[in-house]
Amino acid sequence: MKAIICNKYGSPDVLELKEAEKPFPTENQVLVKVHAASLNFGNLVLLTGKPFLARFAFGLTKPKYSIPGGDIAGTVEAVGKDVTLFKAGDEVFGDLSGCGWGGFAEYVTVHEYALALKPNNISFEEAAAAPMAGVTALQGLRDKGKIKSGDKVLIYGASGGVGTFAVQIAKAFGAEVTGVCSTRNVEILRSIGADHILDYSKERFTQQQDYYDLVLGVNGSNSLSAYKRVLKRNGNFVHVGGSEAQLYKTLFFGPFISMTGSRKISSLLQRASQKDLNDVKELLETSKVKSIIDKRFKLSEITEAFKYFQEGHAQGKVVITI
Repeated sequence: MKAIICNKYGSPDVLELKEAEKPFPTENQVLVKVHAASLNFGNLVLLTGKPFLARFAFGLTKPKYSIPGGDIAGTVEAVGKDVTLFKAGDEVFGDLSGCGWGGFAEYVTVHEYALALKPNNISFEEAAAAPMAGVTALQGLRDKGKIKSGDKVLIYGASGGVGTFAVQIAKAFGAEVTGVCSTRNVEILRSIGADHILDYSKERFTQQQDYYDLVLGVNGSNSLSAYKRVLKRNGNFVHVGGSEAQLYKTLFFGPFISMTGSRKISSLLQRASQKDLNDVKELLETSKVKSIIDKRFKLSEITEAFKYFQEGHAQGKVVITI
């Protein structure tokens, strides 16, 4: 089979399209013929080895997993003897980040609990765009942010992969959503139902008179004090992504700020979850949420796909067709 191989940390130029041995499922595994995959921040970490702390999970001197790729959608080709949830021919999607990665290939073996049945009303590409970004948005809003109907929610970085899912999921919870984005992304946020849109090139969210029950920081390098300034009393700020400096400040100072005041500051470490993946599946099936795809690349164009993704201006998701 063809697969993308990454044997050392570096730029997208270290990725190579090579022939690899087709895997065989063990007792608890499912063999999936991959039709589509997508890029996430975790793929960049696995490629570059940055931030350095991530190497304790991904390999200190070189990548622990030679075939990257977390989000996939495809068709089950075979199952191990102990698999009970799927059968050959099932259309599935899932997040492989918790069980060895390997999605940038024509075939992958994966534990059955990393997968869910693909919604019938969406394409393989739309399904591959959803697992990690959709679950991240869901966990940030519901689990960390404690979102409830009627909440006023600000999503900073609302036009990217996680951001577009977050806007739609927050609306599905009955929240009033304000999305922060650049001028070129205003129409995208309008199309997915954002109630209010702030163009950060024209106005700062801290200059508004609004205060929020929940702020989801998906991207950017704003200070914690800026986010704290727009929170209501007992409001929550959840860091999902952004600059490394912002991450470390949230990890180190967030608990202290939370203990000494009424506003909560926390950081989300997304974890693959079949239950949460099925919750995202239900949102997709009922059309409460849809995948926003910016660009599609072939597997042979993986280097170009990563370079585009690294620029940080993707409108929604970047998808790899296989």
